[in-house]
Amino acid sequence: MTGMIEKLKALPETARLSITFDRGTEFAYYPLLKQKLGMDSYFCKPQAPWQKGSVENTNGRVRRFLSRDTDIAALPEEALLQICDRLNATPRKCLGYRTPHEVLMNSLDPRLPGLRNPNQLRPGSP
Repeated sequence: MTGMIEKLKALPETARLSITFDRGTEFAYYPLLKQKLGMDSYFCKPQAPWQKGSVENTNGRVRRFLSRDTDIAALPEEALLQICDRLNATPRKCLGYRTPHEVLMNSLDPRLPGLRNPNQLRPGSP
């Protein structure tokens, strides 16, 4: 959870209001997110993977690079970052053929063209 907190800390507060997890034991320390970042945490109902469709889709994408028996904890951080970079640079039909990285950056800076929430306040503004 410490690594997740460090990565989320880099985002503006408006981009880290809440997070939804599946029910894996790796999220047992979720209260730290509230304590350290003020984030609310939610969990999917058991046996209801459709509540977290993007996670199921992403798991399938990750499995293109790592088999199910891979111990992710044993992998070097650089290898995991390379997979993340590749996944975040892959255009998605559901995002209008933009990449997840593009959509995130557009939502954080409303001056950028493309997909964005028109009600999004500029991060850092009052």
